[in-house]
Amino acid sequence: MDELFAPETADPRAVPNASGRTWRVLVVDDDPEVHAITELALSGAEFDGVPIEIVSVHSGAEARAHLSAERRNRIALILLDVVMETEHAGLDLVRFVREELKNSIVRICLRTGQPGSAPERAVIVDYDILDM
Repeated sequence: MDELFAPETADPRAVPNASGRTWRVLVVDDDPEVHAITELALSGAEFDGVPIEIVSVHSGAEARAHLSAERRNRIALILLDVVMETEHAGLDLVRFVREELKNSIVRICLRTGQPGSAPERAVIVDYDILDM
């Protein structure tokens, strides 16, 4: 009967994600469909053997509150809509993250469904935005 179970081991590397770590991805978008599709696309995804955890917020203001409340929330990546409650809510959040929170570590990827609302190249470079 013992053959039905894998042997126990004290080596945490032998157990997937034994550390309990996750890569936290903050999705900031006012469109619920974007959240649903992102969850579906990244369901079960891992990076470097560590699972991805999606954290969803639906406005720039909600994202500010989340990031402020959890200063050590270890968000690895922000997938950020440019146009939400205002035309530049996403860019305002980038400024908040980089200038007020002084967070230069988190990677930011801008997304938008609004043609013509993409920021100028200078903004992307100045605020260390990963991609669009």
